[in-house]
Amino acid sequence: MTIFDAVLLGLLQALGEFLPISSSAHLVLLPYFRGQVYQGIAFDVMLHAATLLAVLLYFWKDWWVLLQQGLTHPTRREGKLLWYLAAATLPAAIAGFLLNDWAEHTFRSPLMIAGCLIAFACMLGWADHHNREAAPADIFDLSFKTILLIGCAQALAIMPGVSRSGITITAALFLGLARPTSARISFLLSAPIIAGAAILEAGKLAPADFNLPLLAGFITTFVAALFVIGGLMKYIKTHRFDVFVYYRILLGLFIIGFYFWK
Repeated sequence: MTIFDAVLLGLLQALGEFLPISSSAHLVLLPYFRGQVYQGIAFDVMLHAATLLAVLLYFWKDWWVLLQQGLTHPTRREGKLLWYLAAATLPAAIAGFLLNDWAEHTFRSPLMIAGCLIAFACMLGWADHHNREAAPADIFDLSFKTILLIGCAQALAIMPGVSRSGITITAALFLGLARPTSARISFLLSAPIIAGAAILEAGKLAPADFNLPLLAGFITTFVAALFVIGGLMKYIKTHRFDVFVYYRILLGLFIIGFYFWK
């Protein structure tokens, strides 16, 4: 892999992880469209680790409160949220453990990715336009049931094309959360599952894998992710997710056309 390839993948990861467009789909599709060999899920997970650092840094105040209160005052609302997030991570962790082989092979079919991009884009659009914002605006006031349901939805993101942020935001919107609150809880939920995957996959990397391209991809992802998070949080205060819905549908149709044309 060249440094250019790694930087390009890093940019795609930063955009796809936090925008509801599916980072895993883009990391699979880029080498597919360019006629290259897929870089491997372990490399992808290291790029995910870079987004983990970005989301921890961007929301460091939230994480400071969560960890401090969760460990010292677990019965307070701030303390409860830490354990709610931990429990809500379990469905995705179980799905990843049971379906890991499918995630690396079967789920990476171009047609399946296209189908997921289109189907879950429509769900996001429907949820966004029918959102009634009935849930509390403060994430610390969200119920365990609400966060657990969003966590269960996150388990579907094992399929490239679903989008982890996309499906969690969709679930949050269906449950009546405002767009900014939906994105915030989605980003907080991303940290435990990304950390777990990074730890597991890091063991699959050989010493030779830790090279300059990997470092370049990691740094690119981290820096770009900080800008993407900040930009998205500002954007959704006054805009719907329509642009991402249209992009996913067009990308899905393009994949189908490319698959049968070639």
